[in-house]
Amino acid sequence: MDQTVLLTEVIYKATRSSGPGGQHVNKTSTRVELHWHLDGSDAVSEVEKERLRTALANRLSKEGVLLLSAEDTRSQLKNKAIVTAKFVALLQKAVVPPQKRKIPRVPMAIKRERLLQKRQNSEKKASRRKPTW
Repeated sequence: MDQTVLLTEVIYKATRSSGPGGQHVNKTSTRVELHWHLDGSDAVSEVEKERLRTALANRLSKEGVLLLSAEDTRSQLKNKAIVTAKFVALLQKAVVPPQKRKIPRVPMAIKRERLLQKRQNSEKKASRRKPTW
C-alpha cells in the first residue's frame, strides 16, 4: 500500500459542523469529510482490496466509497489532519492479513491427571453404593 499515492486519491469536503460554537458554527464549514473510492484506487493491490472489502464491509457504500468525517475541533485544518490520520490507521489495520489459528495441543500430563481424577471420582461414588453379596 503506497501511502503517498493513497493520499492523492482522497477527496476532502468541508461541511457545517454541529455542536457548540455559537454564531461561528452558522457561518463556517469546519467539519471535514473524506471520500475514498476503493475500486478505483491504484495505491492498493488486488489482494489488499479484497481484504479491505471484507474488513470494511459495513463502512463502504454500495458504490465502494469509504466515507470518514471529523468535527472534533473548530479548525478545518486540524479536522483534516485528524480524519487523514484516522483514514491511514484504519487502512493499515485492515490490510494486515489475519493470523492463522494454532490448534492447541493438550499435554500428556494434563490428560493423565484428568483420567486419574475421573478414576478417583468414580471409586469415591462406587464406595457409596450398597455392597452386593
